[in-house]
Amino acid sequence: MLISFLNIQSDIVLRALLAFFTSLVLSLIFGNLVISLLKKHQHHGQPIRADGPQSHLKTKQGTPTMGGLLILSTAMLSIFLFAQIQYHFVWVSLLVLFVYGLTGFIDDYIKVTKETPNALTAKAKLFLQFMTAVVVATIITAATPQAVSNSIYIPYFRAFLYLSWLYIPFAVVVISGASNGVNLSDGLDGLASGLLVIAFTFFGLMAYIIGTPLAKGFALPYIPRSAEMTVVAASIVGSCLGFLRFNAPKAKVFMGDTGSLALGALLGTMAVILKQEVLLAIAGFVFVFETISVIIQVFWYKKTGKRFFKMAPIHHHFEQCGWSERKVVLRFWLAGFFFAFLAMLSLIKF
Repeated sequence: MLISFLNIQSDIVLRALLAFFTSLVLSLIFGNLVISLLKKHQHHGQPIRADGPQSHLKTKQGTPTMGGLLILSTAMLSIFLFAQIQYHFVWVSLLVLFVYGLTGFIDDYIKVTKETPNALTAKAKLFLQFMTAVVVATIITAATPQAVSNSIYIPYFRAFLYLSWLYIPFAVVVISGASNGVNLSDGLDGLASGLLVIAFTFFGLMAYIIGTPLAKGFALPYIPRSAEMTVVAASIVGSCLGFLRFNAPKAKVFMGDTGSLALGALLGTMAVILKQEVLLAIAGFVFVFETISVIIQVFWYKKTGKRFFKMAPIHHHFEQCGWSERKVVLRFWLAGFFFAFLAMLSLIKF
């Protein structure tokens, strides 16, 4: 941590608040500058898929992408300033943001330079995602108490399911799946960024509980030094809120794969660190639902030659049903709040 001279290392809540406000203010201050630079280097903005909603061809054409650079840069700076970066969990989180962010950046760069909605192949992206996730999951498992390192926690029942050697592949799927789930949700103005604010707020709270003596009182697994992830989560929440100022309808900039792949992967990484993979599926159910809708659509089309939904991911289906973009986003945000609240109920002893 670069500001240890302020002698606030021990106060996680204070450092989390400082990280939140720093990333928020920096995002608001530099947002317009970043957008101007992106517009300068992206003559036609993000290519819009011809098979997507026709309204998007008119309203979104020319909007610059790679806005995730604003989120990642401000969040990572806040993490460097206020988190204990020598801890395994913190520098692993930075590694995830960098590698997945770089993968998304390459994908976005090819899209805007070649003016095509298709850039890196799915196989290429999945390979980079899985290889990084293998390294990350291995490091996290090694840094986790042996008693719970190869297990997943079952909320509500307060029990553990021991997976042995299967845990690493499971964690890889969680991290990569979360990355792609957020990526699929990034299709409407403010949708993904708003949902990420909700999800990271929830996991920031969980990190504070699980990494402190509070864990015992809630019958949660105690993971030493995981409370530091509260600072990481706060940095992301601040950056996403600042970005939302420019991404809310009508968006001045899109997050792009640069942001969505990295932030989704970090969300999955936090779930693995905190042994809350099951709660990720609950608190982040909107992301899960978006992914499932695509899987169903592809499967059903190959099986019958017809579409199960009017369009996938599912947020486009509702658009095709006549919902306005703003209505879809607000309803999905409300669903995000509901499922985060449902996940919070796991802390209550019935």
